Amino acid sequence: MNMNPSMMQQQRPKSKGSIWAMYKRMFFHVSSRWPLMIAALVCIIAVSLLEFVIPQLTQYTIDHVIPGHKYDALPMIGIGILATAVLLGLFNYWSSLTMASVGQRAILDLRNELYRHLQKLDVGFFDRNRTGDLMSRVTNDVNMLQQLISSGMLSIVTDLFTFVAVAGYMLWVDWRLTLLVLATFPFMIMTTRFFSKKMRFSFKRVQESVSEVSSHLQDTLTSIRLIKSFSSEDYEVRRFADRSEANMNANLGAVKLRAVYEPIIDLLNFIGLAAVLLFGARQTMHEALTLGTIVAFMAYVRLLQNPVKRFSRTMNTIQQSAAAYERIVEILGEEPAVREKEDAVQLPVVRGEVQFRNVSFAYHNGAPVLKQFNLEMRAGEMTALVGSSGAGKSTIAHLLTRFYDPQEGEVTIDGYPLTEVGLKSLRSQMGIVSQEIWLLNGTIRENIAYSNPDAEEADIIAAGKAANAHAFIMDLPDGYDSQIGERGVKLSGGQKQRLSIARALLKNPRLIILDEATSSLDSESERAIQDALARLLAGRTCLIIAHRLSTIRQADRIYVLDKGRVIEEGSHEALLEKQGRYRQLYELQFPQRDETDAKSVTTGQGKPAR
Repeated sequence: MNMNPSMMQQQRPKSKGSIWAMYKRMFFHVSSRWPLMIAALVCIIAVSLLEFVIPQLTQYTIDHVIPGHKYDALPMIGIGILATAVLLGLFNYWSSLTMASVGQRAILDLRNELYRHLQKLDVGFFDRNRTGDLMSRVTNDVNMLQQLISSGMLSIVTDLFTFVAVAGYMLWVDWRLTLLVLATFPFMIMTTRFFSKKMRFSFKRVQESVSEVSSHLQDTLTSIRLIKSFSSEDYEVRRFADRSEANMNANLGAVKLRAVYEPIIDLLNFIGLAAVLLFGARQTMHEALTLGTIVAFMAYVRLLQNPVKRFSRTMNTIQQSAAAYERIVEILGEEPAVREKEDAVQLPVVRGEVQFRNVSFAYHNGAPVLKQFNLEMRAGEMTALVGSSGAGKSTIAHLLTRFYDPQEGEVTIDGYPLTEVGLKSLRSQMGIVSQEIWLLNGTIRENIAYSNPDAEEADIIAAGKAANAHAFIMDLPDGYDSQIGERGVKLSGGQKQRLSIARALLKNPRLIILDEATSSLDSESERAIQDALARLLAGRTCLIIAHRLSTIRQADRIYVLDKGRVIEEGSHEALLEKQGRYRQLYELQFPQRDETDAKSVTTGQGKPAR
């Protein structure tokens, strides 16, 4: 189900995505790599100290070498400057490399944490959110943080050390000149705070517009056959262009803020520089300062202002990262509605006795789908559900697999309430074959073995044979190694369904759920699949959800549902004899068989052997 961004924001918990919280989480991810962080810190301190060398050599040259005509000192000064430049390059290289290593590891951990958390969330969360938006958060938003950690964090830490060291030294050399420079900094801080909030909001709009583009791209590429069948290419191109234009406008808005912010910071820096130059020149003319001192001091002013200028540019990355971090935190702050208890019981091998007791359920606080619903599935028997669309049949399967939890009542299996058992121990004993076939973009072997990755080759082939799939698989150029394409696009509907049955067979589940498994197939494919299902269901508890009543005639018990309630139950023959809702559904599907079935019910010959 698609939802617009405003609806999504209303349903998500309010995020706590401050810059401090962002750095705190990043530090948590890198704290275990303290040797690399110490090495980077040493390099950063060395860089900060080396920054003093060249201004000092400059001052010494102007004040002592030139007036004293010390020609022999010039080679040493040149060597000193070159050596300092080489050491600065080496320490910058080592600090960049170590910080990049730490940062990349932090990003890897964060991306894995985000994906792991997504896997823990319930099916309802994915019903409410768009796939493209979630993909954008795992890829684009995390990449934004990658820029911050790989380059931004290094720049901030290096500049912080340089700023503190240079400011301290300048205060020691001439506190009055230093205060002139520092007087502009409160204005810089206020300017930065003012623009930072606007820039973060602007960059969040950028990230959301990227999400819109990703969602549209994902929707249209996965529905390309629908688009082409309705000749909707031009319509989709226009829709994509609209979203791309929204992304462009959001980016332009962020650029405009940056274009105003950075010149203001530069202006304040030049004001400080001008004040130092004018006041320092006056002091030099009164011989209170030497020429070398004022030249060196001007160099220190540049060293002091460079971190501020770089920070003003880094703030662009910081606010982008903060906006992305807020979107990441929104996902990490989600709690699954279906969760496993800490003391959950690990379900033993089940017989398959299932009971629904007074179950009431509604999706997303909407209209109730089930109301005080009761149902019993006996171990080893075939139970069928029939009824009009929207009667709640698939919802029962979702509750049985615990994709959702009921708001009232309970579902039990072999007497164990589903809310009390481990999710993995429950679902590992279930096999699902549905009308919506889930296949991965890979080989036939990989898709069959998905239910049991450790299965032997012989077991995979046996499952293929039991599902009546082996013959068509061997007709393919690469047999079990044949690529099936995205969602099995290279296979027919019947072939895809037989692969899903083979996958269920390989899992060897105790309980089988068939959700409209043959509703969209032709008669020949249906017969092949019915044979495969007969092997799959042998000795297992089975729940069949069907519109085609021909597929459930052999069921031990049939429940007829209407508006979330059981209105009839019994065998095929007994329900036909009742002349109720089931009889009406049967007559709608098989009007020509009414008299024949009526006679067979009367003579007791209606149910074929299983």
